[in-house]
Amino acid sequence: MRMLFARHALLPEGWRRDVLLAWDAGGDLVQVAPDAQASAGVQQAAYVLPGMVNLHSHAFQRALGGLTERAGNASGPAADSFWTWRDLMYRFAGRITPEQVEAIAAQLHVECLRHGYTAICEFHYLHRDAGGAPYADPAEMALRIAHAARASGIGLTLLPVLYAHAGFGDAPLKPEQRRFRSDPEQVLRLVEALEPLRGPQLEAGAAPHSLRAASIAQIRALVGGLPPDRPLHIHVAEQQAEVAQCLEATGRRPVDYLMETIGIDARWCLVHATHMTAAETAGLAASGAVAGLCPTTEANLGDGLFPLEAFLATGGRFGIGSDSHVSQSPVEELRWLEYGQRLQQQRRNIAVGAGQRDVAAFLWQGALAGGAQAAGRPVGSLAPGRRADLLVLDEDHPNLAGVGTDDVPGRFLFCGNDNLVRDVLAGGRWVVRGGRHADQDDIARRYIAAVRELRAA
Repeated sequence: MRMLFARHALLPEGWRRDVLLAWDAGGDLVQVAPDAQASAGVQQAAYVLPGMVNLHSHAFQRALGGLTERAGNASGPAADSFWTWRDLMYRFAGRITPEQVEAIAAQLHVECLRHGYTAICEFHYLHRDAGGAPYADPAEMALRIAHAARASGIGLTLLPVLYAHAGFGDAPLKPEQRRFRSDPEQVLRLVEALEPLRGPQLEAGAAPHSLRAASIAQIRALVGGLPPDRPLHIHVAEQQAEVAQCLEATGRRPVDYLMETIGIDARWCLVHATHMTAAETAGLAASGAVAGLCPTTEANLGDGLFPLEAFLATGGRFGIGSDSHVSQSPVEELRWLEYGQRLQQQRRNIAVGAGQRDVAAFLWQGALAGGAQAAGRPVGSLAPGRRADLLVLDEDHPNLAGVGTDDVPGRFLFCGNDNLVRDVLAGGRWVVRGGRHADQDDIARRYIAAVRELRAA
């Protein structure tokens, strides 16, 4: 039995004092006891929070960050946009090798852990080699992501992606999309191949890429063949052009069309869902599905702002992801989720609920619950039976000096740019101590070598 004594811990019911946390050798919490007595020899910490879930990741894009921030010469409708960025991403994806993917993913996972993510959902669509041919082992790339997660210690939900078309109307894939090609049967075989890896630190679900890249018939076949307890994710309504294309092809808006034809429920995570009508927003909230929000990527790509206030008012569930990884910090995602709403509404303190008026606490607890649901794993809270995923904040940092416990989340999310995460426990394993990952240097060396190879290619 391993133990930690927290003078203040954020439990599902809120902050509690003098909490004894104990976990077994398998990494599950077996005791969470408030108002306990500190025992001799047990490590102590001032402020302990549950580790955050990163519900949307394209790991390979970590190496692309900062390399697409130069404007082209076009203006008007042809100016830089999500679509011009996508063309650059395709060219980058066309060169990357399995070994490089593993090195990049491991670096990403270390960075995520150091900033407070203890679990990640990988939306994985690099299925084939650079020429579009299958690998000798079709699970090659997925296994590389799993190996990276195991090396870093982060919990993983692998989501092999169904990617069959280049656009609505079953448009054939373009040459630069050939690495992504898959059909429902291939995705289901990949999920089956991952079965031996499933366990406390790894789950396997599936993801139709989008309504652009998979037909309704294909999505139904995938959903029907997937075990009923597995998570399902999909990109939807990220861009206005996507909405217009969906309207032209189907007569319906994307979220409305998905709800009508597939009947989404709590298994689903709708990633982005940026552009919705009031009826779509209410329908998504009522479905029990999670809205997967990625504010730093959505801002970087010029996507737009999710209708957060209306969604929360109708009981919607949300989580956060770092998507293209221009940031690896849950603090930054949650900060900009709130700040975007403030800029749009010209008001303050938007993300609150009837029972929680503290914005930072509401955001952290809400993203934990939605992220855990989207990951399909027992994470997201400090409670018996959940994974021992937690963060210890740096009690000696000036930002936490002289504050009451109720002010800690606000200081953590909305004060300065220093990383206040000192130690990180993931699956019962201390992976970060004093702000450093146990294998940080070795993983960084492999990442640097991979990036140099890519730039030389």
